[in-house]
Amino acid sequence: QVQVVESGGGSVQAGGSLRLSCVASGVTYCNYMGWFRQAPGQEREFVSSINSGRNTRYADSVKGRFTISQDNAKNTVYLQMNSLRPEDTAMYYCNADFCGMSGTSYQQADAWGKGTLVTVSS
Repeated sequence: QVQVVESGGGSVQAGGSLRLSCVASGVTYCNYMGWFRQAPGQEREFVSSINSGRNTRYADSVKGRFTISQDNAKNTVYLQMNSLRPEDTAMYYCNADFCGMSGTSYQQADAWGKGTLVTVSS
């Protein structure tokens, strides 16, 4: 069973930076890992993702400010967030999917972490 744990959230002032980490354990690899966020009173929204081919996607609202990267050896994905804005304040969740053990084919996992809180003050 895939377990996802996020870390790195915190409180910063506008213009500051944070680096979020997400580790998927219980498997050797995940072909898809993504970041989503949910602000109070709003629906969860897509932020960024990366796949096994190192193809990345970003929401328009974070393009040019956020960078997603991965360490396959650690089955970890990072989200470097620069030039943070108050509107980036949210709980950030990591999603891992299409995961498997080394030498085996992947299976759908759709595993979510409990989130890490990012607060940006003006």
